[in-house]
Amino acid sequence: MPRSLWTGSISFGLVNVPVALFSAVRDLDVHFRQLHEKDGAPIETRRFCSEEDKEVPFESVGHGYEEDGKEQVILTDDDLAAAAPRRTRTIDIDAFVDVADVDPIYFDHPYFLAPVGEAEGNLRAYRLLVKVLSSTDRAALGRFVLRSKEYLVLVRVRDDRLALTTMLFHDEVRPAKEVDTGGRKPAKAQVDTAVALVEALSVDWDPAQYRDCYRERLLGVIDRKRKGGKITAPEEPRRDAGGPPADIMAALKESLERARSGEGFEESDGSDGDGSGGDGSALDGLSRDELYERAQKEKVAGRSSMSRDELIEALSG
Repeated sequence: MPRSLWTGSISFGLVNVPVALFSAVRDLDVHFRQLHEKDGAPIETRRFCSEEDKEVPFESVGHGYEEDGKEQVILTDDDLAAAAPRRTRTIDIDAFVDVADVDPIYFDHPYFLAPVGEAEGNLRAYRLLVKVLSSTDRAALGRFVLRSKEYLVLVRVRDDRLALTTMLFHDEVRPAKEVDTGGRKPAKAQVDTAVALVEALSVDWDPAQYRDCYRERLLGVIDRKRKGGKITAPEEPRRDAGGPPADIMAALKESLERARSGEGFEESDGSDGDGSGGDGSALDGLSRDELYERAQKEKVAGRSSMSRDELIEALSG
């Protein structure tokens, strides 16, 4: 279990539920250090005053606020402290709302809330709130302060545990009226065919089926580079410049036929797609998802349970 980011209690009415806050996501991005390419030395970032052309120590850095048509206002750390929210150790619940009524566009960052300690009273209060929220399909709406910022939050049940999501405030979401609606409504026949296509492509939501293919390719490049391999960027595939097809109804009907037959939608250019010519070494640069797609096309038996290395072996044979 990772280290908690915050400990306190959920407060509603006269009830307090002691909890600890943990991030519900983990950073799997591939991070790089900036280096001088010539000698590999790390590059440092320093703050320089553009007026005096000299380095400014961190404690001398101020905060400038600019607003269109108005003079810049310079604030000190003490000025900012005057507006800082009062730090508390409670998640103050203002109300309970139906989970289905909350638009996901307001969701920001997810966290888990775990009970604190082994005291029976703490555990009983935690389990009671989980039971009440799950049985009523409600979520608790409130506020709390994390570090130096006050957040609007939603507390709900996920996997039989309490989960907290920080929320955007209503004025942070751009009004939909600023976005074009696309003009006239489509013809009924087009709608019916498009609905049939959506139904044909519909599956049960399984997040485990979706992988970060870019991260896998990038890690593959790093591994080959470490082993002294040659890195060659693939040629960009030729794609249609854009715009809807001239006959959208014909495109919908063909798409529906392909979806129902399992044919897929990738256009073939006469090659096998990776330039491997049957050479398994070229498959090493593909992610498992890309290998699985090739295995689907070649109808490799047992592909769904194969690891990446097993897919490479099956496709190479």
